[in-house]
Amino acid sequence: MTFARLFHQFTGVPSQVDSDMEGQQLQQLLNPQRLKSLQEWMQKSSITLTQVNGQRKYGGPPPGWRGPVPGPGCEVFISQIPRDVYEDRLIPLFQSIGTIYEFRLMMNFSGQNRGFAYAKYGDPLTASTAVLTLHHYRLPEGGCLTVRNSTEKRQLRLGDLPTSINQVELLRMLRMMSEGVEEVLLKMAGPKGREFVALVNYSSHYAASMAKKVLVQAFKKQYGISITVKWTSFSKKNHVSEAEQEDGTFTPPGPSPLPKPSITPPLLHPQPSLHDILAHPSVQSFFRAGGGPAGLSRDEMKPQGPVNCDAVTLLQWMCEVNRLGAPKYEVRFHHASSDGFLCFSYEVLIPCFLIPLYGVIQVLPGPSAQATKEEVYRAVAELVIQTIYKVSNLRPF
Repeated sequence: MTFARLFHQFTGVPSQVDSDMEGQQLQQLLNPQRLKSLQEWMQKSSITLTQVNGQRKYGGPPPGWRGPVPGPGCEVFISQIPRDVYEDRLIPLFQSIGTIYEFRLMMNFSGQNRGFAYAKYGDPLTASTAVLTLHHYRLPEGGCLTVRNSTEKRQLRLGDLPTSINQVELLRMLRMMSEGVEEVLLKMAGPKGREFVALVNYSSHYAASMAKKVLVQAFKKQYGISITVKWTSFSKKNHVSEAEQEDGTFTPPGPSPLPKPSITPPLLHPQPSLHDILAHPSVQSFFRAGGGPAGLSRDEMKPQGPVNCDAVTLLQWMCEVNRLGAPKYEVRFHHASSDGFLCFSYEVLIPCFLIPLYGVIQVLPGPSAQATKEEVYRAVAELVIQTIYKVSNLRPF
């Protein structure tokens, strides 16, 4: 296969450039050896990459995926990628942390990447492990990756709209032009409240970024209206967001240092103590005074099914026999302490308790990302069980 055909296959550039870019010009733009390596990897691994509006995508979902679409907190943002490094190097690297649901590499018209990409995992803890493991990872080809949790912006700000437009009509128009539109809010903005703008929420960052690329031209072509489309920004001054990088207006920033280690890492949100939470009437109503969980004697509380189980299974069993609802975990990596411990903040929601349980835990890194993940969940479940028994004046099994 010629260089020009490779160029066309991986960039989507029209075929008429084949002859013009066959020689030295193409070789100056692209590294032939890297393209050859990418093609061989795709053939060997049966990987399919889809080119969509400046993004080359794998998965979403990948073949054989089982389970729901990953929610917030599952995506990492990768920057400082050398311009001639492609998926054959990046996808296996990020798959070494865990199964990737989706990988998106931003591409230039020339066929070089734009220096940044997104990798989405099945759960937030795997994404946090990727940040911990691969931030400052040095590629054999040269270059040091910056990896951090993605902000996953999903809201666009449409300006210069005609004042005669109404919310229902705008929602209909947007859904015809772009996918994933969830809701639209019209409001007056500007220094004197004279500007008519719309805040448009999308189902995902990917859907919003695709819409951002087409809405200006679509409004001009279909309705003869010149509008502006920007990301809704909530970032601090001087902070370069991934959305701004996607616009191509900023150079990828240098790595941001992790927070300084502390004995008690701050929680995700200001919350009451665990004792206050579990002393809440909605929790105490499930326990007998000085006895056990509602409806069970102390003997009946002893595990009959999950013998020699770990804390995760035990907590699940406790919730089942007491009809409290399945516990739902949200765990985020916070920082690595100077003594080698990994610090995580967690939130566990047991549906019938109404109020989530918050806290922090520290674990030592395991031999693999999966082992570390399992240890974190065990530690969180054990803390939740101990706290329940402490507050309810019970003894552990």
